[in-house]
Amino acid sequence: METIWKQIKQILITTTLTLCITSTYAQKGHLNAVREKHAGLSNQLKEFYRLTAQANITFLLPKELKEIKAPNNEDFSFDYAMALPGGDFEIWFQVKSEKENWASYIKAQDNQKPQLANPDSLYASIGTAHAIAFTGDRNFLVRNIPPEYLVPYNADVGKSYLLTLLDLPETKHYKYALMFTLQKFHTGTILAICFTNEKDPEFFKNIHNVSNCLKFKP
Repeated sequence: METIWKQIKQILITTTLTLCITSTYAQKGHLNAVREKHAGLSNQLKEFYRLTAQANITFLLPKELKEIKAPNNEDFSFDYAMALPGGDFEIWFQVKSEKENWASYIKAQDNQKPQLANPDSLYASIGTAHAIAFTGDRNFLVRNIPPEYLVPYNADVGKSYLLTLLDLPETKHYKYALMFTLQKFHTGTILAICFTNEKDPEFFKNIHNVSNCLKFKP
């Protein structure tokens, strides 16, 4: 911009007009690209793309799985869900932006108001609450995800939960689940839960096949 401001007035005006026109076409091109990308998508998937964008998350739709309706009630509220056609596997997703909560947290500290819970610990409280809801108690296996396994997801912290499920119609009477929570500080939270009736190699293969579909942007 400094170079432009040093140019003669006529060149400045011409350049400015050119940039405005180019910017307008670029914006139109971007909007058309967004519309084209979302054309033919379900309302559930469009909304999920909106939520992931808010939380600075990218989502790549796994080709092997088929979209199903995500549960959304007072017991279980998820944003998107998929199942393996003809297979013993489902995965549900929940994503949350942390930006507004973090801004409120900083504001409360600056104003010396009563301490709010640190939003960067949200991944742990969300994980525990869901694990209890799915199992009915605290009898589940939880582990911290090692830092080296967080790198591909651009996450700062995370936990995994191995669950033996309650016999519930909402979970289609699946017996077991492996749940993951990931957090990127000051940014957002990812929760993914995978359902099965058998904790066999096929289950973990299915998890591996979808393991890269959600991640935080760098």
